[in-house]
Amino acid sequence: MATLGGHGFGAKVALATAINNLDRCTGVINLDGGPIDHKYYEAYQELVSYVKIAKALDIQNVDVA
Repeated sequence: MATLGGHGFGAKVALATAINNLDRCTGVINLDGGPIDHKYYEAYQELVSYVKIAKALDIQNVDVA
């Protein structure tokens, strides 16, 4: 469970994340962020696709030395 927060565009991302994960969020704190419109929802979907790609990376076998 988490309470999400954000400022500006981050506020829109926090709100969209909470909306898509109602069972995992206890609240949202938004600073200087208006309602989500279609433009920001598309940006949120792009962010979600990047997170999915990052989660799929096999970083267990990466040599960082």
